[in-house]
Amino acid sequence: MSTITSIATHNVTKAYRGEILHFVADPAKVAEEASYQYFEDGLLVIKDGLVDAVGNASDLLASLPDTIDVSRYENGLIMPGFIDTHVHYPQTEMIASYGEQLLEWLENYTFPEEKQFADIEHGKRVAEFFLTQLLDAGTTTALVFGTVHKESVDAFFTIAQQKKLRMICGKVLMNQNCPDDLKDTTESGYADSKALIEKWHNTDRLQYAVTPRFAPTCSTEQLNKAGELLKEYPDVYLHTHLSENKNEIAWVSELFPDSDGYLDVYDKSSLLGRRSVFAHGVHLHDHECQRLSDTNSAVAFCPTSNLFLGSGCFNLQQAEAFDVNVGLGTDIGAGTSFSMLTTLNEGYKTQQLRGNKLSPFKSFYLATLGGAIALDLEGTIGNFVKGAEADFIVLDYNATPLMAKRIARCKNLTEKLFVLSMLGDDRHVKATHIMGEKI
Repeated sequence: MSTITSIATHNVTKAYRGEILHFVADPAKVAEEASYQYFEDGLLVIKDGLVDAVGNASDLLASLPDTIDVSRYENGLIMPGFIDTHVHYPQTEMIASYGEQLLEWLENYTFPEEKQFADIEHGKRVAEFFLTQLLDAGTTTALVFGTVHKESVDAFFTIAQQKKLRMICGKVLMNQNCPDDLKDTTESGYADSKALIEKWHNTDRLQYAVTPRFAPTCSTEQLNKAGELLKEYPDVYLHTHLSENKNEIAWVSELFPDSDGYLDVYDKSSLLGRRSVFAHGVHLHDHECQRLSDTNSAVAFCPTSNLFLGSGCFNLQQAEAFDVNVGLGTDIGAGTSFSMLTTLNEGYKTQQLRGNKLSPFKSFYLATLGGAIALDLEGTIGNFVKGAEADFIVLDYNATPLMAKRIARCKNLTEKLFVLSMLGDDRHVKATHIMGEKI
């Protein structure tokens, strides 16, 4: 496609030339070729950290002042940074813990690990490593769980702010059905969350998410207080888990007998909305998908985690039928890789198991613009529209001998994207840029 975003020639600071791809619409909603812009020899122009123009290099180069150096990336693909819509930074060091399904995994591995995050210095050390891993894998924005400790969020945001990242995080709310030394109370959870919102939300590129762990660990009173926070601060996020595991769903039914299913527990506390993101949604009923759609809520599709814990295969076709906003999540540490390319690999396989095909265009849409839409950040991140923040990556076609051999046989962009999604991992991220700066 040859559409060019108009260019302002004054004060342009950076330009990058190479093969460029970004999405402008959901491939499931429009003709696939209308869902993206692809420039075989493209130019991305950045001014003051924001996208100023994108188009064919032959069209845009003449508009650039002679003083601008053009950086060239060859044998690779320039695209927006990946967006992870569900991940737990405190679980970084317990990744690949053996042999349990969800509820047992929480009890045996997760809760003991999270107790360490009362120490803010421990949190900073883990946050530094976690964010470095994300950036190495080409992920430039994430929606992140902290722990029940206020210090865990202070630690995370401190490091994210130093790195000038767009990140969303929240303190876990959890006042029942968990170890005593990981419990907060309805009032302390509300007060701590409120203080963190006042301190961090919309500071630089940071945003806050009200974060009930999941319905079983929150009383109705605590969920209602979370709903109060959303009313007091309408532009914060809601981040929690939903319908991940069949035993979990049965437990929710026992704990909340007056609710019409898992989603209704959250709905009764006014937790659904445009900035509400529910992780997993593996076992959703049609009426729940309709309610998610009606409220513009989003689901984070976490295939590596769903396979690792034996939770099941997310029904993407069902979500599409009800026009539910969907992003991708690695769900570290039940997920087994920080790499969104690896996540695309597993996502494709989950849909194969359901008898459905996941096109490579839909995969990369979910990893970029789809994630931005799920997070209500369309126009801010996720593609190269004029004025968007210039967080972008370069995927390397020659990162491994196998990739180089396989790419050489590709006949078109569809085949290249599919090979990247099947064979790619963090080794295939040649460069990561934040607000136009290579980091």
